[in-house]
Amino acid sequence: MEVVTSIAHCANSPHLRCPRRTTLTPTSTRPISRSCWGLFFPFLGLVEPKNEEHRATISQLYIDNKPIPAHPLPSPFLWLQDPFCYLRLGSRKRLAMSSWTSSEAINGMYIPSALLVIGTAIVKKEWLPYAAALAAILSGWKVMSNRQRKVLNPTEFQNFELKEKTIVSHNVAIYRFALPRPTDILGLPIGQHISLAATIEGQSKEIMRSYTPISSDQEAGYFDLLVKVYPQGNISKHLAGLRIGQTMKVRGPKGAMVYTPNMVKKIGMIAGGTGITPMLQIIKAIIRGRPRNGGNDTTQVDLIFANVNPDDILLKEELDQLAKEDDGFRVYYVLNNPPEGWEGGVGFVTPDMIKAKLPAAAPDTKVLICGPPPMVSAMKKATESLGFKKAGLVSKLDDQVFCF
Repeated sequence: MEVVTSIAHCANSPHLRCPRRTTLTPTSTRPISRSCWGLFFPFLGLVEPKNEEHRATISQLYIDNKPIPAHPLPSPFLWLQDPFCYLRLGSRKRLAMSSWTSSEAINGMYIPSALLVIGTAIVKKEWLPYAAALAAILSGWKVMSNRQRKVLNPTEFQNFELKEKTIVSHNVAIYRFALPRPTDILGLPIGQHISLAATIEGQSKEIMRSYTPISSDQEAGYFDLLVKVYPQGNISKHLAGLRIGQTMKVRGPKGAMVYTPNMVKKIGMIAGGTGITPMLQIIKAIIRGRPRNGGNDTTQVDLIFANVNPDDILLKEELDQLAKEDDGFRVYYVLNNPPEGWEGGVGFVTPDMIKAKLPAAAPDTKVLICGPPPMVSAMKKATESLGFKKAGLVSKLDDQVFCF
């Protein structure tokens, strides 16, 4: 996805041009040009659609979730205008726009700068160049302070405030935690996870558990956790009891898995229950990196997702949509208690099922496993019986069978 964003930086898209039509490469993070800077001048962006479908997509832009028009020109370009907007890449299919015309930016940067310059001009015109320079420095500092930053700390816990809670089922919810600033990101490598800690009544020591966010660094300002409450799950029950505005202690990143594009040709995944979360993180990263999206990731992914009942299948709509949109991703559902007319697998995941639905053992194939401990243990034995290298007690990145 392309996103139209910064007077300071253009977001890396082959279809975007700055006012001087400086070509932006998919990996460029340099400033567009000096002519794009200015304290009191609107930024004019030219978007060159690659086809009619792309033209239709960019005709619906958003600033702070509010639609704005993209006006046609008598040329292959469309123009977009927003004072002090800035450009960046995003992860959705629509183009998005981050506006610098928020009340915070106006009150915190533009008005003080204007008052400084105007007030100096009234008092003593000779000081005007110094006032303008000071205003530029202060505005530049404001811009730099609003730049995206990674907030995770691998050695120290930090408190993050619960912002939203979305009930998925009677024992599953999505918890959205706010980051300190709207532009902040977790800084979590694909495949890794975070530690949550809490002091639980009746426990002598602080309890820690690991979770993989279902959001990514493509979404700034927050992170989402999909959590199922278990009767003996201290952290999951603690999360369920949190009220909006309360905080959770978080540390990370951690974990041996760090996904990189094309690390292998084929990936087979076996997930059970909430074990889908690290799989989804990797699946979305692979699809986001496809050639059609400006990347070079051609990894083929096959997923077996096992659950007890139909209502236990988490994120099914999102998985089905991803499989529909991407030929390189397939998902096969397995249920212990299937409904009438069920077309997926039934019972436990077996070696025959793995053989039929996942890629065969090969040097360029990797299997990822995540789920309840009994399931993980059974899948280790099943993959070994099919010719995959024996999974270790503690998984390493280069293991052919990796268990989260």
